[in-house]
Amino acid sequence: MRRFLMPSVVGLAFVLACGAALVQSRAEGDGVKGVYVEARTASVFAGACHYNGELTTAGREALMAWSVKEGRWGGVDLAGVRAVAVVESEANLNDPAAARRSVLVVDGNAGEAQAKAFARAVEKAYGAVLGRVEEVRRAPVGFSAEGKSFKVSAPGLAALEVEALPDDLCCRMPQMVWYAPLVAVEGRKVGYTRAASYAGGAAGDAWQRTGENGAFYGTFSF
Repeated sequence: MRRFLMPSVVGLAFVLACGAALVQSRAEGDGVKGVYVEARTASVFAGACHYNGELTTAGREALMAWSVKEGRWGGVDLAGVRAVAVVESEANLNDPAAARRSVLVVDGNAGEAQAKAFARAVEKAYGAVLGRVEEVRRAPVGFSAEGKSFKVSAPGLAALEVEALPDDLCCRMPQMVWYAPLVAVEGRKVGYTRAASYAGGAAGDAWQRTGENGAFYGTFSF
C-alpha cells in the first residue's frame, strides 16, 4: 500500500487545549461527524487507590480511532474515511503540558484527496492532543462498531478491541471516572479494553494492554 509523508503536520503541539475541538470556518469544515473510540494505557474507571497507583507511572500512551459517517472538509466529502492514531507522551496524557508525539494512519481505501483532507482536519481539530505528528501514512484500517462493541485494526501497527461496561456502570458510578476522552465526544461512555496494542515505531516503543476499564467511546464532530 502506497504511503505518503506530510511534513506540514509536524510541530503542531499546543495548537489547542487538550481535548477541545477547534472552531473552524464553514470554508474549511462542514459537519464532519462519526464514531470515535480510544484506548488508554491506564484504567479510566477504577477505585481511587488503583487510579493513584497508575497516575504517574502509566497512561502515557493511547490509541485513537475515527470512522467518519458524514461531513466535508475543504470541499472534500469525508464520509467513509477511517483512521487511527497512536499517541505517546513523556507523562500521563492527563497532563496537557507534557510533550507528545504521534503517528496517524488513514485507511488506504480512502481517496488521495480524502486522506489529505482528513489529515488536515485532524491537524486543525486535535493538534494539541497529537503533539508532534511524526508520520502520516496510508494503510488498511479496519473499524467495526456492532452495538457497543468496537474493533479497530491497522495491521502491523496497532489494534484495539473494546466493549461496553455491563449496565453502563460509568454512568451509574461517575465518581469512579478519573479521566476525560482525549477529544470531545457526545454520549461519552467508558469501555472495557479486551485488548489494545501498538507494534512500536515513530510513536514510541511497543506496548500492549488487556482486560481493563481503559477506553472511551462516543460520537465525535468538528
